[in-house]
Amino acid sequence: MERPSATGLAVGLAPVGASVPRVDGFAKVTGRALYLDDLDAPGAWHGATVRSTIAHGVLEAIDLDPAFDWSQVVVATAADITGNNFANFIRLIEDDQVALVPIGGRVMHVDEAIALVSAPTRQLAFIAAKHVKPRIKALPAVFDIESALAANQKLFGADNIFKQFLIRKGHVSDAELEAVFAGAARVIEGTYQTSPQEQMYIETQAMMARWDGEVCRIVGSMQCPYYVHKAMKAFLDCDADEVVISQSVTGGGFGGKEEYPSMLAAHVAVLAKKTGRAVKMVYDRDEDIAATTKRHPCRTHHRLAVDASGEILAIDADVVMDGGAYLTLSPVVLSRGVLHAAGPYRSPVVRIRGRVVATNHPPHGAFRGFGAPQTTFAYERQIQKLALALGEDALAIRKRLAVRAGDTTATGQLLGISVGTDEVIGAIEQVAGKPPVRDGHGPSGAPVRRGRGVVFYFHGAGFTGAGEQRLAGRAAVAVTADGGFEVRSSSTDIGQGAITMFSQIAAGALGVDPAAIVVVDPSTAQVPDSGPTVASRTCMVVGGVVEKAALAVRAKLEAWAAAHDVRGSIGEVARAYAVKHGELVEIVAYEPPPGIAWDDSTYTGAAYPVFGWAACLVDVEVDLDTYEVAITRCVQAIDVGKAINPSIVKGQIEGGTLQALGWAVLENVVYKDGKVANANMTNCIVPTFADAPDLETILIEVPYPYGPSGAKGVGEIPMDGPAAAVANAVEDALGCAFDELPISPEVVAASKPRWRKS
Repeated sequence: MERPSATGLAVGLAPVGASVPRVDGFAKVTGRALYLDDLDAPGAWHGATVRSTIAHGVLEAIDLDPAFDWSQVVVATAADITGNNFANFIRLIEDDQVALVPIGGRVMHVDEAIALVSAPTRQLAFIAAKHVKPRIKALPAVFDIESALAANQKLFGADNIFKQFLIRKGHVSDAELEAVFAGAARVIEGTYQTSPQEQMYIETQAMMARWDGEVCRIVGSMQCPYYVHKAMKAFLDCDADEVVISQSVTGGGFGGKEEYPSMLAAHVAVLAKKTGRAVKMVYDRDEDIAATTKRHPCRTHHRLAVDASGEILAIDADVVMDGGAYLTLSPVVLSRGVLHAAGPYRSPVVRIRGRVVATNHPPHGAFRGFGAPQTTFAYERQIQKLALALGEDALAIRKRLAVRAGDTTATGQLLGISVGTDEVIGAIEQVAGKPPVRDGHGPSGAPVRRGRGVVFYFHGAGFTGAGEQRLAGRAAVAVTADGGFEVRSSSTDIGQGAITMFSQIAAGALGVDPAAIVVVDPSTAQVPDSGPTVASRTCMVVGGVVEKAALAVRAKLEAWAAAHDVRGSIGEVARAYAVKHGELVEIVAYEPPPGIAWDDSTYTGAAYPVFGWAACLVDVEVDLDTYEVAITRCVQAIDVGKAINPSIVKGQIEGGTLQALGWAVLENVVYKDGKVANANMTNCIVPTFADAPDLETILIEVPYPYGPSGAKGVGEIPMDGPAAAVANAVEDALGCAFDELPISPEVVAASKPRWRKS
């Protein structure tokens, strides 16, 4: 239905806040959506990768089995990259990662790409790859943080440290900090270990390339078309219009399709150039798990100093992450980790030290939460230990110590707007009910112990510091030549509902039905650079830009209608405008809200324009015979600013929550001599519907005035806290601390001497 505006134009009822059906839902549930493996090009060949079986060494030669028939196979090595005037590196933060290891070059991890093969069928390509034999001279390898820090074997620079950060609050020296701890009434200290985690997206890594003369066209499963575009411009040594990157329908990403698709794009481009054909590469699941990036393993040593009344005097944390063999996105993962490491708690004195080191594991990279889940686990375990030491209720102590509007964070950022502390904690208080009875029997009759854990946490939305301002992401809203409406953005839909959300935001600003909006498929030839689909920024940042662009289009249409005495709905005016003038496009770039100041040199100031806030409650049941931890209840209350589409927002939260619960008790990537030892879905397990408890999701809306209709980011925050809530609950059940993830049956069994005494 439509109502007249002040100018006489009809305006659609605002669609923002309604759970409209997903725009892409029908195509996906009916199988009509075309993923990369569904796409074909005439005469396309298939590619496969030859990989190292050595964690660290020097590539001396690549031998082709003389007994194999190579007549229908093309083999490409690093020599083919330089031979085509390509640059043999994958551009990201630094140019340290090669696309293919050259002869005489260093192999840095097991399953590093050595050579590529292409053949008319996928089966032949994979068979041929087994007949390519790299000769590698092994070197000593580094597989743990301590060995990396010792730097007896140099992998990166003089000290194996990819990046380090130092955050100070209170302007105190190290000696003054120690004096605060020495004078404290109580000190809580602990070391916390979190495991690597596989993204396990439904669709594996997949890409296809073809050459049209001097133009390389690449389509694939990805999160960030312009990341791939930037990498390929450098790799191909070409101008922006000589490489076109397009996203195909993408079956999940969770960060795993942020940086890695650039590597696969380089591989298909090389093969397509050498074969003169389109070439498609789709990873098998075991190859995907073995070779691609994972969540960074992390060790955090954390200290809390408190006074006699239980107020925090100082927070000190030392965060060390395993970056793997190449830099990838480790600096920004570490950055977000240290920026969240003090937690959302008041403290006049803070020191956070962060380092990410090089090892000979496959590179670690982006994963939902981006470093914050690792450090959230540490600080929430610390607050739990403080509650136990003081004999205080777990939720009450968090409520007492939490930051609110008017307080400052570890970087000195003054919290002013959209601080949902009381709202999320209050929501958990309201629904918590009585804790479970500690001792009892499970459904099978086995003895069990039950416990409850709670956490409170936050997550910065958008890029850190001045990142968004430097990027200046752009989006466009257009009236097309036929009078329709389009949203043009490089932000991708990877299952999180971006297409539907953009449709609703644009429709709300224009005053039309969301069905009238077409969101253009992301391709660097068709859409402006909106920045990557990461960092809880798609809705808040890019959605805000889309809203402004749509409002600008509407204003121009209304002005034109008034000047030419055109009456009717916005859609009717748009069609009339298009008949007279053709297309109308408004491109808007992101502008930071006022008062945002960040100093990269001191790591102080406004780290994020706004934070999301959350609280979580978990009840567990521990089987005393099998030592399995069953999660019987999980409640998340999350301040999202404004839910553009409540059903989609709840889906985002519940998906992230289940990933966090899996990380807590089930998931782990196991390395043996640098190789992923469980590179299959049989033993690299993730939760299924059978493992999922009833998930209670409470949407809290404390509007952010600079987000579209008040919305903030929501994609990452549900990942941050639930694992710590599980650890707190298991401690409550068994009476002993669990400071490492995952809390597997083996870990519970090993702790038996401690909890049997409780």
